[in-house]
Amino acid sequence: MSLSNIVLASGRSIELSDLRTSSTYGSMLEGYPCKPINDMKVTGAVRTAERDFPTLPVHLVPPSREYPDQTGGAFGPVEVLPAVRCVGVFGSTAIDPDHDPVLYRSALVVVWFQPTADVPSGESAVLGDISWEEVARDHEL
Repeated sequence: MSLSNIVLASGRSIELSDLRTSSTYGSMLEGYPCKPINDMKVTGAVRTAERDFPTLPVHLVPPSREYPDQTGGAFGPVEVLPAVRCVGVFGSTAIDPDHDPVLYRSALVVVWFQPTADVPSGESAVLGDISWEEVARDHEL
């Protein structure tokens, strides 16, 4: 049973089967959000997804970055990522038309950042531009 259904810009329907969310800056005890910190957070989220789902391809939706204040400290200006880090496992019909649609499905783990903890659904602005056929992979059931 899926948690949500999303329609990509290509028209492909994908199903969310696993969703893990956390606060982007929840573990930050000191310092301030800046490019070096954010790059580590994004890279760490991808590495964690690769470790947690070693048999599935992982795709990062590059997060938006805001610059609310051009002043900063030693690491440059303040740079803020969206508040919620998300890792989702998605499935869909097979990509390869030669694969038996009863025996094959495609899958992809997606890492993205969004402003709220809402479960994406319908036509998601953040996930809609994923080129499923290029980044997902077929697997036999």
